[in-house]
Amino acid sequence: MASSVSAQAQANPAPVAALQRGIVKMVLSGCAIIVRGQPRGGPPPERQINLSNIRTGALARRAPQSQPDQKDTPDEPYAFQAREYLRKMLIGKEVCFTVEVKTVLGREYGMVYLGRDTTGENIADYLVKEGLATVRREGIRGNNPDQARLCDLEDQAKASKKGMWMEGGGTNTVRDIKYTIENPRYFVDSMHQKPVNAVIEHVRDGSVVRALLLPDYYLVTVMLSGIKCPTFKREADGTETPEPFAAEAKFFTESRLLQRDVQIILESCPNQIILGTILHPNGNITELLLKEGFARCVDWSMAVYTQGAEKLRAAEKSAKERKVRIWKDYVAPTANLDQKDRQFVAKVMQVVNADAIVVKLNSGEYKTIHLSSIRPPRIEGEEKNKDKDKRFRPLYDIPYMFEAREFLRKKLIGKKVTVTVDYIRAATAASETGTLPAFAERTCATVTIGGINIAEALVSKGLATVIRYRQDDDQRSSHYDDLLAAEARAVKNGKALHSKKEVPIHRVADISGETQKAKQFLPFLQRAGRSEAVVEYVFSGSRLKLYMPKETCLITFLLAGIECPRGSRNVPGSPQPAEPFSDEAMAFTKDLVLQREVEVEVESMDKAGNFIGWLHIEGVNLSVALVENALSKVHFTAERSSYFKTLLGGEEAARLRKEKIWANYEEKPVEEEQVKVTEEKERTANYRAVYVTEITDSMHFYTQDVETGVSGENLMETMRAEISTASPLEGCRYRARVERVESPAKVHVFYIDYGNREVVSTTRLAVIPPAFSTRTLPAQATEYTFAYIQVPQDEDARAEVVDSLVRDIQNTQCLLNVEYSGTTCPHVTLQFADSKEDVGLNLVKEGMVMVDVRKEKHLQKMVTEYINGQESAKSARLNIWCYGDFRDDDADEFGYKLKK
Repeated sequence: MASSVSAQAQANPAPVAALQRGIVKMVLSGCAIIVRGQPRGGPPPERQINLSNIRTGALARRAPQSQPDQKDTPDEPYAFQAREYLRKMLIGKEVCFTVEVKTVLGREYGMVYLGRDTTGENIADYLVKEGLATVRREGIRGNNPDQARLCDLEDQAKASKKGMWMEGGGTNTVRDIKYTIENPRYFVDSMHQKPVNAVIEHVRDGSVVRALLLPDYYLVTVMLSGIKCPTFKREADGTETPEPFAAEAKFFTESRLLQRDVQIILESCPNQIILGTILHPNGNITELLLKEGFARCVDWSMAVYTQGAEKLRAAEKSAKERKVRIWKDYVAPTANLDQKDRQFVAKVMQVVNADAIVVKLNSGEYKTIHLSSIRPPRIEGEEKNKDKDKRFRPLYDIPYMFEAREFLRKKLIGKKVTVTVDYIRAATAASETGTLPAFAERTCATVTIGGINIAEALVSKGLATVIRYRQDDDQRSSHYDDLLAAEARAVKNGKALHSKKEVPIHRVADISGETQKAKQFLPFLQRAGRSEAVVEYVFSGSRLKLYMPKETCLITFLLAGIECPRGSRNVPGSPQPAEPFSDEAMAFTKDLVLQREVEVEVESMDKAGNFIGWLHIEGVNLSVALVENALSKVHFTAERSSYFKTLLGGEEAARLRKEKIWANYEEKPVEEEQVKVTEEKERTANYRAVYVTEITDSMHFYTQDVETGVSGENLMETMRAEISTASPLEGCRYRARVERVESPAKVHVFYIDYGNREVVSTTRLAVIPPAFSTRTLPAQATEYTFAYIQVPQDEDARAEVVDSLVRDIQNTQCLLNVEYSGTTCPHVTLQFADSKEDVGLNLVKEGMVMVDVRKEKHLQKMVTEYINGQESAKSARLNIWCYGDFRDDDADEFGYKLKK
């Protein structure tokens, strides 16, 4: 039949009207099409062509919503079949046409041929032949061959009972179109994200279409999941203003999808908006729009995209890099960074909080990295105003902050990670109202370890939330969609921050500087042997803050056995500069133990409530490591430790290398070393005159040296005279060290020339003139404790001994001899200046204290004398021995701790 039609077309010359060509964009009905030209720099012109001499049924029309009294108009029989016949034949194809009639309203009628010239099939002929159109017979002129041919084709169709001419009239060919869906969300869910056959009926803009779902004829508006194209803004007067590239994006989608057979995956329906993905054999329009720069990714609908959000991000990234269309002015967040600064491997040294870490680069430089696009746990609303009087500690007081920090600490500390910089957040100033603080410049990056995105892992456990951005804010994680998906899983599973359970409470006692609390903890820590701890902070090479998990407390810990260079200190009136290599020592300790899990052995504590002992990490003794690396010296208090020989060996090796603190070390003559050995073998009795100025509750005492006391007192008198001249306040002036400021009315001071302490008001304090500082005259009071005796642990027994000492020796001159070193101060023997009797031995003989049995050979003569005195007191049942020898079973009850 096609050949006969072509033969007829060839037999009849084309109309006189000019022949024109175009691409069929849309089939409006069985007898009307829209053709367009070729695009040149933008969407091409369009025109509607109506087929001459034929008529097809009218398609259904929906009544205007503004006219509720109007009803929808259904399809006429075979109207949809005629439209479909032409759609499948012509959409996207090139045709040629002639315009025969143009009405006063501008409607054009003509003949349309498939192909580039009139040798192609006549479209009207095909419709009539298939019984899908009728011929306009009114006003037939005998000299019109086209009309006569159409009449013949119609008669043949009737005879063959084709199309509308079939028996029954074809009333069952009318569609039941469903313009509205009562429950769109249920409808979408019922599709179970399975592809549905559809025809795209209209393109509103590049990312919103109207689709006819088959075979049930649901007419729905579908927004493409995960993207948004530029749109046409409707103005108040009803006109539409296109955003940049809106028309181009619409044409891009129209030219590929309008009236094409496609499949649609209906993915979600938030707020009555149906989101979906259109599948076409030639490609995915969503990804194509992104790749060509006609659309941008949108976060709120990206999560439901079933074809893989990473494909959309990759397509968008490609358009950004090529700076096409909407990205023509795009500048990448890391455009000003070199490639080596965009991605690098570094070692994690510290977890600052739940979204920031400090890493060490290969160059040795330290850099703070913030995890991109996540927000750590925080307090909101009324919780911010709770417990204003309580000292706020974010790590323990913000719900889940501790868990988040611990997760990162255990996963990252000391490990090498890959850092991919996503963006640099510029520094911001504080707001004028003070509601927003100032922030320094921040490097925000994706940090991975073993291929795992640590921010995603944190979010998936509910220990952080994802930041929501403005759609035009491109400074975000390169794995932002993974973060959103992880957060969705955490919310669904009720993890941590998203849980409805009560938040965990961390009751952590901070006993740093709390002497009384420290005294209570000391026996527990001493008995525990090696205890687990986490290094929370490093103050200096040998001073740290530890978190004790089992005891749930924070303590200040001093490394035993070493003398580490001290850092700079702000002492009132005369700031103390840092000693050489103090910064290096602190850096060494930080690198080795900061935020690591360690083991500590607590031996004792100082008078400020700081614990003293040994710290071990992975078999390394930190005190030994500092000595071996020439960052510390061995202190005399290490002599009684089992680590003493190791410390001496490390110190000797460091001295020989002449590194760091030993760089200027000069070897002592051999004779001096020999004299030292001789002295250690025999006890030296070298008594010197001292003046006892203070006795503490712990049986320590302070003395002034009689020989230097005169010059010291003269200097003090000069100082008082000078200060009294410059100050209107009456009274004597004494040198003191501020130990703690409780309030302006309560300042704790230590008198460095006498050893006593006092709480005074700031009005009684003044800065010491430089001429009278410790540089000119060292502190005159030196701390000692008694050798060979045990200090009673029982408060009453100890108080009785102290009272006796105050009566006998305070503010008197005695003779002092250093017997051996101790943890905090030297252990000495005292003799009364007149009788030369041993003060400590008298206490033993009176049964007021027990003997501390020393093992050193050169001290055995003194130890024997003290033990004999103790046996004499026991025989006479004096004081603590009044009930006999209690040491085997009752020592702890009576306040004594026996050494084994």
